[in-house]
Amino acid sequence: MSDTVSPEINANKRRGLMLVMSSPSGAGKTTLSRMLLADEKDMVMSVSATTREARPGEESGKDYYFVGHDRFREMIDNNELLEHAVVFENRYGTPRGPVMQALSDGKDVLFDIDWQGTQQLAESAGGDLVRVFVLPPSIAELENRLKKRAQDSEEVVQKRMAEAESEISHWAEYDYVLINNDLDKTYADLRNILNAERLRRHRRPALSEFVRTLKK
Repeated sequence: MSDTVSPEINANKRRGLMLVMSSPSGAGKTTLSRMLLADEKDMVMSVSATTREARPGEESGKDYYFVGHDRFREMIDNNELLEHAVVFENRYGTPRGPVMQALSDGKDVLFDIDWQGTQQLAESAGGDLVRVFVLPPSIAELENRLKKRAQDSEEVVQKRMAEAESEISHWAEYDYVLINNDLDKTYADLRNILNAERLRRHRRPALSEFVRTLKK
């Protein structure tokens, strides 16, 4: 009997995962997402379908899939969307096909959606989903970060602060919670979560066959 493992069995080959990151505006989610996408060659950003018009410089299939209202309703009826919502009279949703193909290819898909979209995704994604919620170290620091960005008026900042309380109330619906007091440490913790989740048994389809070869 040979002592070598069949080269056809790659025990480390894995199925990708769906990584959802949610947070109130200003907690650091966008910065962390950009860092992940820059460092992780096996991670792609989810591209949403939308009924809104394309803005100058946007490309269909890269920034969004731009579709009409009739086509969007068809996608809902045909179960082609993992989640969908109405935002400012326009519809947004995550097409199922590209995400499933990426997972099958061993790619991880990053989602930037709120708690409502995450709830819908949890119903359709099963064991593929990993949910991370990013909290600020304090409400005062959250407000300070929003003002420091100098992107919004005082009125918009206060609106975002009012929304933050509602968003934070859903923290317990997530698998992991990170308190972003130090960006480098928070990012290191996020990478640790990602690496651990990639090693979970159910994401490695060839593992059972590999273990059988060890028993022969």
